[in-house]
Amino acid sequence: MSIDEIRSISPEDRRKKLAELRAELARLKAQAMRGSLEKPALIRKTKRTIAMILTVEREEARKKQ
Repeated sequence: MSIDEIRSISPEDRRKKLAELRAELARLKAQAMRGSLEKPALIRKTKRTIAMILTVEREEARKKQ
């Protein structure tokens, strides 16, 4: 997911996506601990997407002030 795609999503949908990604990250970390994770790069990709969503949320919060 690119930063432009994240910006085009409504704030409510971004929050839903953020919750989904956090749950996914927890699942991926659990798989990594068991040693059954096939694509470890998914953890990094998920973390980056979470960070991008949080960045957009903070940018919009600063614009409102």
